[in-house]
Amino acid sequence: MNILITGASGFVGSQLVKQLSPHHQLTLLTRSPENSAVKLGAAHHYLASLDSLANLDSFDAVINLAGEPIAGKRWSSDQKEAICQSRWQITHKISALINASDNPPHTFISASAVGFYGRQGEQYIDEEFKLTKESQGEFTHKVCAQWEQEAQYAVSDATRVCIVRIGLVLGAHGGALAKMLPAFKLGLGGPIASGQQGMSWIHQTDLIRLIEFMLNNEYCSGIYNGCAPTPVSNKAFTHAMGRALKRPACIPAPAFGLKLALGEMSTLLIDGQYTVPQKALADGFEFSYANIEDAFTEIFK
Repeated sequence: MNILITGASGFVGSQLVKQLSPHHQLTLLTRSPENSAVKLGAAHHYLASLDSLANLDSFDAVINLAGEPIAGKRWSSDQKEAICQSRWQITHKISALINASDNPPHTFISASAVGFYGRQGEQYIDEEFKLTKESQGEFTHKVCAQWEQEAQYAVSDATRVCIVRIGLVLGAHGGALAKMLPAFKLGLGGPIASGQQGMSWIHQTDLIRLIEFMLNNEYCSGIYNGCAPTPVSNKAFTHAMGRALKRPACIPAPAFGLKLALGEMSTLLIDGQYTVPQKALADGFEFSYANIEDAFTEIFK
């Protein structure tokens, strides 16, 4: 297949490129094509913008992973706007290009996040979960809801759309773990706030496999929770990580300190969801790392 990938130089995107490149022709949209060519290889075609494209007739599939890191900076008004527009605008553009195509891509896979569900306490949530008005008012929901709507505009008889609400992606060389590891290796890790908030996680290998599964199976469409079938509490997560690293993980991070340090962005750490991938399981996807202990064992081997 000839596949267009946005956000190709990111933590997930770079792994996806490595997995797909032996079997497919890839066009990669990145902010810095020259730097990305050094990182990802010169064999791919690179784009700095979609503006040069009038349609997507030449592509069989599009995988959209682009977006300003949601935890990269404190959530000022400007940063919130950057988080939103970096997702909404490119997804809107892709849908418009698909709709302008005479021979559109047969598959459009677009990222979203479990933040769509907002804070939901300790109940388990699948793709059919109905949100309250309170949850719909949260920033993370607003970001994801519009992001997903922009992707859904591409749905037609010729193009199927899969939206992946991604959880915490676990890998040793990027993402959230890269930021957590230094403290844990020093024995300074521990639960955050109450420690009871849900952490919907997925091993990096399973996320890449899930995206490839959607790409290769034409019956896949609609909303998928991109997380392992066994979400855990923050307390269980930190203890499992400590055991895998053979380090203590008992120093708590109080909620008030995080709120002072991070402002509204602290909700990403203090609140959470117990999200399950019912749609992926129903469609026949099998997770290689279904529990947190196995995931950490592989990552820290």
